[in-house]
Amino acid sequence: MSIPKRAAIGLTATVTALIVTACSSTASSGSSKGFSTDWPRNPDQSSTALKAGLPMLGSEMLQVHYHAHLDVIVDGKPVTVPQYVGIDENAQTITALHTHDTSGVMHIESAKDTPFKLGQFFTEWGQPLTAAQVGPVAIDADQALHVIVNGKEIAGDPAQYVLKAHDEIAVWIGAKSQTPQVPSSYNFPPGL
Repeated sequence: MSIPKRAAIGLTATVTALIVTACSSTASSGSSKGFSTDWPRNPDQSSTALKAGLPMLGSEMLQVHYHAHLDVIVDGKPVTVPQYVGIDENAQTITALHTHDTSGVMHIESAKDTPFKLGQFFTEWGQPLTAAQVGPVAIDADQALHVIVNGKEIAGDPAQYVLKAHDEIAVWIGAKSQTPQVPSSYNFPPGL
């Protein structure tokens, strides 16, 4: 499927989602209390791709082709990973790291095997990913951030995690007293 076909379908949905979010978002900085589970992507994907260090391409490159899955969970609620992260529908361009739908599947489709990082994806999305803040949610003193990949917690800066084929990545924020309940794998559709 080419970018123009995807773009035509997605443009209306993206604009509608942005309008609904602008009218109804309850996201607040400083706490996860009262946050929205709809964290829209930045509508200027060319700009966020540049910030992420990812060039916009005229088409998908498939010499290196793999997928990883992302779950973001805040206070037990899943956050929707938006469609078309890394895709500029107006310019008809795409980065090597992108989404096609809201499943959480990140597509890595590149001309060369370079490391792609979780932080690059969040930057394209237009959302921060640090030890102190994920999206619009600042980590309070009574909260914890856990990044769990394939059932094992990773240490260090979450933005520096290098994506690998068929990773199941869970970014979890909750009370320090809670144990994260996250998937340890993702059932990728055939062909992914």
